[in-house]
Amino acid sequence: MFRLLVEKELREIIGTTKFAVTFGVCSVLILLAFYVGARNFQVSQAEYEAARAENIKQMEGLTDWGRIDHRIFLPPQPLTTLVSGISNDIGRTTEMQTQGELRSENSRFNEDPIFAVFRFLDLEFIFSIVMSLFAILFAYDAINGEKERGTLRLSFANPVPRATYILSKLVGAFLALGVPLLIPILIGCVMLPLMGIPMTGSAWGRLAMVVLAGYLYLGVFLTLSVFVSALTEKSSNSFLLLLVIWIFAVLIIPRTAVLISGRAVDVPSIDKVNYDKNRYMAQLWLEDREKMQNYSRENPPSQDGDMQAWMDDFRAFMSELSDVRNEKMSDFGGRLNEERRNRELVQQRLALGIARLSPTSVFSLASTDLSGTSLDLKERYIEAANRYQETYAQFIREKTGSAGGFMFTMRGGQDEEEPPPIDPYELPVFEYEEPSSTTLINDSLFDLGLLVLFNIVFFAGAFVAFLRYDVR
Repeated sequence: MFRLLVEKELREIIGTTKFAVTFGVCSVLILLAFYVGARNFQVSQAEYEAARAENIKQMEGLTDWGRIDHRIFLPPQPLTTLVSGISNDIGRTTEMQTQGELRSENSRFNEDPIFAVFRFLDLEFIFSIVMSLFAILFAYDAINGEKERGTLRLSFANPVPRATYILSKLVGAFLALGVPLLIPILIGCVMLPLMGIPMTGSAWGRLAMVVLAGYLYLGVFLTLSVFVSALTEKSSNSFLLLLVIWIFAVLIIPRTAVLISGRAVDVPSIDKVNYDKNRYMAQLWLEDREKMQNYSRENPPSQDGDMQAWMDDFRAFMSELSDVRNEKMSDFGGRLNEERRNRELVQQRLALGIARLSPTSVFSLASTDLSGTSLDLKERYIEAANRYQETYAQFIREKTGSAGGFMFTMRGGQDEEEPPPIDPYELPVFEYEEPSSTTLINDSLFDLGLLVLFNIVFFAGAFVAFLRYDVR
């Protein structure tokens, strides 16, 4: 009986115009998302390689390691093109320094501001906006529509248990929705290696998890639609109510969460933090300038003494001042950054806690966690840059004898031989390692669990509501 009811549901859905429209629209959008994503990765990879080559080229011909302008870059990752998350919002280029705080710049939206207006077409957008509407369209009249057409009474003229009937409705809708979803996704997966996208085994696994999360997300709207259909008498009323719920879930709740958390938790702006740092740095400079003047007065170079020895002593003194100043600045800046980061974390936890009332937000968080483009991407890149800064500072110290501060050199006459040019390929290479698949999947488990919970709650609601439904 259950199999017959599922087959009946599949035949009824597949034979409708809405299924043909859904299949056509989803196929075009999903294949376009894969193609555009692959092309974006190719362009981003070419830009990344060109930026690294230009960085090396600018250092060619220099003879002093202390005068190089070295930058590091965040490499593109294959899954970021399919679920962009915040990968286009954060700075991808960092000017490397031996000391001090690093800052990243040149986000994708800075270079192509039009994308900041219209955003990117990716799988997250297709699932969140397009497919969720089609899920509602598939099941908004699952119960009351059958009653309006008279087929519900005809079905229960036979000894059909209500539990079997409601379960077959959901299973049939799930299977029918999987056709326009999975077929274009499988074709898109074939396109990726053909277009030269380096997908590893772990990347394929996480992509499959993203699709699973999307399927669970669509299941939320399917079960919700059946639930609402069992609560209302007319299909037009259930569709209107579901449309209102969709607007709140997709558009209102996520933005309201950000607004509420922004008002509830005050986070100092970056400009305010930088102003405090610059003011403290200026104060330290004034103090060190006075110390340098006192050193020159108390230890003047003798007329018949070794000028190079005096310069070496003065350079050591300046280097000591620089180390103390940088240590003070690092402690002060660290306290400001930590205070701002703590407030920012509180704000984020509040915003995400409210946003998770919406299944759309839950799916977005799960999919970006799996693809490695969640809010943690910025922190991971900064941490990798800071680790590299230590290696870079040690390299410069070995080459110049100093990791920063003032450097004085004594040059002879015009006949003195110029030092040989540096070899920029000696620089340590910056490597950004994406977290392991285990880490990313573990990060997404809570939100995947919430999607499962949404499905269970709405299915239970639909089941209970249908038990009380008047099928006559």
